[in-house]
Amino acid sequence: MAALPRVKVKEQDPFVRNKNFQEVCLGYTSEEAFQEASRCLTCKVPRCSQACPVGIDIPGFIARLKEHDVDGAARIIAKDSSLPSICGRVCPQETQCEGSCILGIKSEAIAIGKLERFVGDENLKKDSEPEIVPSNNHRVAIVGSGPAGLACACDLRKKGYDVTIFEALHEAGGVLVYGIPEFRLPKEKIVRKEIEKVLKSGVKLEKDVIVGRTVTIDSLMQEGFEAVFIGSGAGLPRFMGIPGENLNGVFSANEFLTRTNLMHAFDENYDTPIRAGGHVVVVGGGNVAMDAVRTAKRLGAHSTIVYRRSEKELPARAEEVHHAKEEGIEFRMLENPIRINSDENGWVKSVTCISMELGPEDESGRRSPVEISGSEHDIECDTVIMALGTSPNPLISATTPGLSTTRRGCIEAQNNTMTTREGVFAGGDAVTGAATVILAMGAGRNAAKAIDEYIQSKQF
Repeated sequence: MAALPRVKVKEQDPFVRNKNFQEVCLGYTSEEAFQEASRCLTCKVPRCSQACPVGIDIPGFIARLKEHDVDGAARIIAKDSSLPSICGRVCPQETQCEGSCILGIKSEAIAIGKLERFVGDENLKKDSEPEIVPSNNHRVAIVGSGPAGLACACDLRKKGYDVTIFEALHEAGGVLVYGIPEFRLPKEKIVRKEIEKVLKSGVKLEKDVIVGRTVTIDSLMQEGFEAVFIGSGAGLPRFMGIPGENLNGVFSANEFLTRTNLMHAFDENYDTPIRAGGHVVVVGGGNVAMDAVRTAKRLGAHSTIVYRRSEKELPARAEEVHHAKEEGIEFRMLENPIRINSDENGWVKSVTCISMELGPEDESGRRSPVEISGSEHDIECDTVIMALGTSPNPLISATTPGLSTTRRGCIEAQNNTMTTREGVFAGGDAVTGAATVILAMGAGRNAAKAIDEYIQSKQF
């Protein structure tokens, strides 16, 4: 018997959505979610759960959906994830849970991400009050309110710890609010509501606190925090080091997306200065590059991706590449910038690229791009956005004695938890460099377990 086809999720029309910042994917209705859940085989060995970085009982919550028990599904997810509406939208399910789904071998995998999103969204509508666990009188400080910090804080609060998150910006959420565009992750409707649930559980939040300047790790421990978790992410942008990168009209993707997302440059009611120009070239092929180029398109620019490898090697999610193509984004593969050119006023007028071909595999397992001599050519543009990855800001490591870092500037942490400084733990992008939301959450959960073991061991 052939497997039932996957229930397709509705989306905005590409040539409508590429002019607005409303959410692309419209999500499942109840009827669609229950129909999709009915396709699950409820495997005895759930490879999907094994592939989930936070270990959600996926067959368990889908089994509840088969019975139309959305509340029961939400309770099962909540045991392992505090941000289901967010993860259901931005996790790379195709390479994790859905990529391990047995149905996906000969048919289409269960739409696990879309089902998680449905459950999370339905639960947010209820605005229910979470259980407040009594305090165990142990204090833990969390640096950063991104996905790693939020996951760590949630798990510790469930164990009774008094948890305080210290956030450098004026709004909580880290990359969830400044890095991921509104059309992929609505802030008011989803991000703020999921963070509110975390805070309602008893987690405290102090904003506009720059750890390393306003306070230090040492001063926090002197104030009585028995452990500190560093989940400050990786917000320091990388550039190519080519001529012309200092011209007017050259941005990092971090700056461009932060202005758009956190400072509401997409909203005509705000006066946030931002430059899209007539033609934007985004250099890079990851998820951040897709976010930047699709944002530029919505701000009115002709938008182009320039990537030095072929489409097969694009590291971005297949769904994001698909959506970008639908929206009219131009892709120029096997090209690499070697110079950014200026007009007479010091503004970008074009970028000189060289054509590439793929050579042997490099240490990452991908074929290395090799320049083709004599293939230089210009792309006329007035804005260039570099989306080449990020590194952790060195401020915390520079102001914390005994905290070691790697050659790449990441914090050294054994098993992505304990650092070289006693009582100080770290995880997520601050340790690994830029990665995904769900991997950061998994690291936060691992750190919470390690912190609990560390503090409890001191009692004997």
